[in-house]
Amino acid sequence: MKSPDVNCVWAVAESKAGTLTQCLGVGKELNREPVVKLISRARGLKKLFEPALFRKREQGPDLVISCGFRSEQPVLDIKAAYAGRPLTVHLQRPRIEGYDLIFVSRHDWVDELNDRPNYHAMVGVPHQITAARLEPLRDPAREHFSVDSRPIVAVFVGGSNGAYVYDHDTHEKIKAAIKHLEEDGWRILVSVSRRSEEDTLRALTPLRNENIAVWDRRSENPYLHYMAAADAFLIAKDSITMPCEALATGKPVFSLELTPVAGPRLEKFERYHRDLQETLKLTRPFEGKIEIYSYEPLNETHRIASVIRSELQRS
Repeated sequence: MKSPDVNCVWAVAESKAGTLTQCLGVGKELNREPVVKLISRARGLKKLFEPALFRKREQGPDLVISCGFRSEQPVLDIKAAYAGRPLTVHLQRPRIEGYDLIFVSRHDWVDELNDRPNYHAMVGVPHQITAARLEPLRDPAREHFSVDSRPIVAVFVGGSNGAYVYDHDTHEKIKAAIKHLEEDGWRILVSVSRRSEEDTLRALTPLRNENIAVWDRRSENPYLHYMAAADAFLIAKDSITMPCEALATGKPVFSLELTPVAGPRLEKFERYHRDLQETLKLTRPFEGKIEIYSYEPLNETHRIASVIRSELQRS
């Protein structure tokens, strides 16, 4: 039996899809319609004309969920304005203290956090993908993308991010992987992301044929339909979120190597992938072939919400 909704939930983040979707994913587990509060990035005179983030006369929240460093001080201001009543939750390690609950990705965890009872480790990041959301899309998507019922693999690529670079070698790796999969009898659905450079799209678009679909950004983003249709996933290593979303399906998830850029950012991403592959046994490196394997679908978003709900019941 589903627990009753938390009365009022605010999701506080800057207007970046990656941070907002984390707040909404967790928030919707607790309330069907969280109130979105976006942090303005305006400066100077423009900031004077921005509406206030909140007003004390509006209904105060029971729970505030935030992500991103720009949300930290505003959330603490909200807590103070409502006499400390709302439970405050942050979905990464904050730069300032004052939150009631904090969830830190395992690849960002450090030993000094072990003794802080309000800190909790999480796998990757939360998101809005659930089996229930994909289930009604699956049959129509499969009928559309694989009329002959051949297996489907979704290939998701991103963009250069300081840890990996989408150079000529990376583009050649991606194209070679897609051609191998086609030779193995897969239908292939390729999607770029918001971070993908035009060079990446230009490199992949010529692969289109009756077996390979490549989203060209000219139509509505088919990401959810690709996810629903897929029997397996091949995901470039520059993303933290996309593997977590794919792991919610219980389908095989393989990681595609990219050209690395030495430094601390690369080390963080490699820790993340080692955790998924070697420690948790959830994903596998792509070595030219996709094989079916089983694991318990990852549902960190629901688990995080359960921890929050328990804390609310105690407070």
